[in-house]
Amino acid sequence: MSKKEQPQQGIKREASPEEASYLNWRDEFLADPTRRAIYEEEAAKSELWLQLVEARQSAGLTQKQMAERLGVSQAQVARIEKEDYDSYTLTTLRKYVAALGDGFSLEVKIHTPEELSGETLHEPMTS
Repeated sequence: MSKKEQPQQGIKREASPEEASYLNWRDEFLADPTRRAIYEEEAAKSELWLQLVEARQSAGLTQKQMAERLGVSQAQVARIEKEDYDSYTLTTLRKYVAALGDGFSLEVKIHTPEELSGETLHEPMTS
C-alpha cells in the first residue's frame, strides 16, 4: 500500500466488504467458547515470543550477545525466540528477562466456564 493509500493514524475508515465479511466470520467463529479459548492461547504464545524478541532488540542485543549473557548457545536463544516455540519454563523466562536487566512478573488468568460463554456470575463465594 502506498503512503497515499494508507489511512491517517487516528482516523477510522469504513471496512471494505471483504474486511466486513471476515470480521463477521471471525466474530461468529470466536463466539464458541472452545474456539475462543484455543484462539486466546495461541495469541498469548505469539505475544510472548514477540515480547521476548522486541525486549532483546530494544536492549540493543544480538542473539549471540544474549546467549553470552545467558551462558547458552546462540541456537538456544534462537529456539526460545522462535514463533512456534511453546516449551517455556518459568526458570527460562526469568533468566532471559534478568539477562536484559529487567524484572519478571507473571499474570495468570483463570476463566470460569461462565466467563468463557460470556455469562458473568456475581454471586459471592461461600465456604
